[in-house]
Formats: sequence, C-alpha cells, structure tokens
Amino acid sequence: MAHEKLLLIPGPSPVHPRIIHSLSQPTVSHVSPVLAEEFTLALENLKKTVFTRKGEAFVFAGGGTLSMETAAVNIIGPTDRVLIVSHGYFGERMAELCRSFGFDCDLLECEWGEAVPPERLEDRMAEGGYSVVAATHVDTATGVCAPVREYARILKGREALFILDGVCATGGVEERMDDWGIDVILTAPQKCFGAPPGLAICVFSERAMDKRKRLKSVPAYYADILRWLPVMKDPTKYFSTHGVNEIRAFAESTRIVMEEGLEARFARHARTAKAIRLGLAGLGFSLFTRDHCLADTLSVIHIPAGLEDAAFRAAYLEQGVVVAGGLAHTAGRVFRMGHMGNLSSAQVLFALDALERTLKHLNVAFEKRAGVQAAKSALES
Repeated sequence: MAHEKLLLIPGPSPVHPRIIHSLSQPTVSHVSPVLAEEFTLALENLKKTVFTRKGEAFVFAGGGTLSMETAAVNIIGPTDRVLIVSHGYFGERMAELCRSFGFDCDLLECEWGEAVPPERLEDRMAEGGYSVVAATHVDTATGVCAPVREYARILKGREALFILDGVCATGGVEERMDDWGIDVILTAPQKCFGAPPGLAICVFSERAMDKRKRLKSVPAYYADILRWLPVMKDPTKYFSTHGVNEIRAFAESTRIVMEEGLEARFARHARTAKAIRLGLAGLGFSLFTRDHCLADTLSVIHIPAGLEDAAFRAAYLEQGVVVAGGLAHTAGRVFRMGHMGNLSSAQVLFALDALERTLKHLNVAFEKRAGVQAAKSALES
C-alpha cells in the first residue's frame, strides 16, 4: 500500500472493493429492469439510513451542491423567510445559494470551530417570522458537528420546516428523520457512504412534500422533485438520463451500510475518530475544532509552527496519504483529514504511520511510534 494514495481528505473516502467491482460492470440502459432493481434498493436503504418510513427519497445525477439547491428551491416560497444556522463555510454557502434565488434569509453564525448553542436558535425562533430553518450537520471546513437533535427539539411543533445538510454526516452520524422531525435531509454519496461522487441525494418528509405541492412553481426544472417523483416510484420511467454506474455503485454502498448495521456503523465512526485523534495528539498535533462539538467523520488539525502548509501536505502525499488544506480564512493554518465511510483500522494505522514518516522527512521531532500505538490501543479497546 506504500505506493497507493489513501484518500483521507473530506471528499471521496477510500472505496470498498465491492463498490469498485460494481463500477466495473457494463453500463446498462437508464430505464432497464436491471437498473430499476438497483435503484429501488438504493432508495429503500437510503430511507432506512435516515430512519424514515414515510419520507420520499430522491437520487439523480449531480452533486452535493445540487442537493442543497434541490432542498432549497422545493420548499422555500417567494414570501418565505429562511434562517440558516451556520457553523462555517457550508452554512455560508447555503445562504449564498438562497440569495441567488432571491430568497429572504438570515444567518445565525458563530466563531469557526464552535457550534451555535441551541438556546440561540430558540431565542431567534421566539422572535417569529421564519418559515424554513437550515443547518449543516457536519461542516466539512470546520469539523463541527452541530447539536442537531437539540435544534430539532426546538423546531418540533412549529410550522417552520427544517432542512439538514448531511453531506458529511449521513451514514456515519445518527440522523433520525421521523423521530426528530427533520423535513429535508440532503447529502452526497462520496462521504460516509464511501461511493464515488456524481449524485444529488435528498429525502423529503411528508410535510416537505406537502409544501412543494402547495407551491405553484419553483425556480428549477431539473431540480424540481415533482418531475422526479414518478421516476422514484418506478425507475423504468423517464425524466432525465441517470448516472447509471454511479447509482449502481451507490446501491452497493447502501448494501454495505445495511450489512454492517447502522448502530455498529455509528459506533465504528466514533471509535475511528477517537483513535485518529489520540494518534495525532501523540505526535504533537492539536485540533482546530472545540472538544464539545467534534465530528466523528473528519478532523480539522492545526499545522504546527515551523511547517508550511503546501510543503507538509506534499510530503504527506509522497508517503501515500492525501489530506486537504483549510478553506477561506483557515487556508494555510489547518489541514483536514476525513475518517468516514468504509475506512478500515489498517488504513487508519497506515495514515498515522505515513504521518510519522512525513514528520521524519521534514525533520520534525516526535516520539517514534507514539501516534500508531495510541491509535492502535483505541481501535482494540
């Protein structure tokens, strides 16, 4: 594995051999029974992943940004007011997206690396006037996992619809759509599902579907879920050509999720996060994100004094591991390491061993094997 590139960036996570095999299958017709069977399975397993029985799942060619757009345009009307609970880059992106459609939206922000306290949301909702609330579950730029269950508790019983951006969370962090009262979960395949990118994925609650049906029109054609609804009910019907191979790969990824079991999968993500962070601490690294809101799916890590961002990440790449740099004002100050999807214990230990080799190459002092041993103990506990 020393000559392979282990993707640990908060983008495409390491791809399971079964998913690679599914991608190697011949491309079939986008309205064939073969694809319809796989598509139906993917939709059913997606709904199980977010714990909904009555929600409507939608999967079509695109990406996470299209998922955000689909969620917004299908439930935000011209007279609605939107509150976006932002924990960093992707909350700000949702606000930018909403404003590009002329939607009236406000930001409820906090310092990057922190989570917006639930009481701040409660205070803002008490002022009234919001028809839709949106929040990012895990912000990929800051590593913050928001207290979504508490937000949902505050919003439950109110008329406001709740959109949750689960791109870096769904399938790795618990999201109970029906029980908590989430109205739209938007996500993507390449993070916690461990499938290749290329799909926009959303699940709409009954309330959200009712809202779309009440809107006379939406500022979209391709992203209009009512155009896609007949296809989701019967994938042999045509509206637009599917990303056939991506859907088959996503279906396989959902099989893997179901076989592992959701509770076991959530526990594994938490265990992996702990192991990696103990390993990083053993090598002298510190986290950008506050301890109380750390995500189980990725870590944002300070670059130690004396190391230059690009040179450090290039040296780490030479050892076989890809990590991402910081976004916006954190650029050059942090690097981001994803630990989601189907990442194995062996891959975790490989990444930390490669980090030790990187530090040695850069002449940075550290305790030999401290990172690997700390992580190994956590993984075996």
